Amino acid sequence: MTRTAKELAEAIGARLEGDAAAEIRGVAAPERAGLHDLIYVEAAKHAERAAASAALCVIADEGAALAGKTILRHKQPKFAFAKAAALLLERAPIASGVHQTAIVAPLTRLSLGVSVGPYAVIGEDVHVGSGTQIGAHTVIGAGCWIGENCRIHPRVTLYAGVRIGHRVEIHSGAVIGADGFGYAHGEGRYWKFPQAGIVEIGDDVDIGANTTIDRGSLDDTRIAEGVKLDNLVHVGHNVQIGSHTVIAAQTGISGSSVLGRHVVVGGQVGIAEHCTLEDGAIAGAQAGIPTGKTIRTGQTVWGTPAREIGKFKEVYVWYARLPELAERIKKLEGKAAR
Repeated sequence: MTRTAKELAEAIGARLEGDAAAEIRGVAAPERAGLHDLIYVEAAKHAERAAASAALCVIADEGAALAGKTILRHKQPKFAFAKAAALLLERAPIASGVHQTAIVAPLTRLSLGVSVGPYAVIGEDVHVGSGTQIGAHTVIGAGCWIGENCRIHPRVTLYAGVRIGHRVEIHSGAVIGADGFGYAHGEGRYWKFPQAGIVEIGDDVDIGANTTIDRGSLDDTRIAEGVKLDNLVHVGHNVQIGSHTVIAAQTGISGSSVLGRHVVVGGQVGIAEHCTLEDGAIAGAQAGIPTGKTIRTGQTVWGTPAREIGKFKEVYVWYARLPELAERIKKLEGKAAR
């Protein structure tokens, strides 16, 4: 979608320097950009790349000197670039209309502008909000409620009773509402513990490909607005995730753990059951958080078992020196034995 530099500057809250009428039609990296693509400079060391680019318009902070370019000045260039991209890029549709091969139950309510792809199956008593797109081979269980302008990609599965907010994007292969891993042992065997809750997903949540979110046991699993889940994330039963938390790929969150608002979780983190990560906590990649542990507000942890980042670095330095220290100990033991 074509925008002028002036229109973009106003939309993203930037200060315009240069040709206000310059047309911008897309976004690109500096080396791949054409005349009408938008680029950005996040650090002064990248200014030369931007200066050499064919692009006429660039988003940059106050410190970047870019002669001959139309500049949109912003304190957060990457953030501003993302906002601009949302205005410039038209996303490919997931579905158009209700395909003749789709199976839609008689009591399902499809609002105005809902699209359903080939071979999708929508169960009884489902509500789908206006503008939502449902991809091919997706299965929506009975009693689900889906808000407006959601994008549900092909081969997503929503079990019965799942509730999805507005503007939620769910990528292919995601499974939401499956039973949690809950069993009670007795009489020499495992008995399935009730998994009778539901999953509630807030507005503006992104759920990555092949991510799984289990339904609650006796409570519900809840994911608040603005949460971003990467591919291959597992969320166990009764987990609560606060608003605008981000979780990277291959992370596993065990049952009844609570993550606060604006929490950051790196890739391959393991969170055991009944853990708490308070608002603003950060868990570095591959951290292992033991059962019942609390990570305090604003704390950064790393390692297994997870510990405060300063302590982790101190321990890691000594760990790296173990071969050297072992050799020294052997020599000392040899002298002591003489």
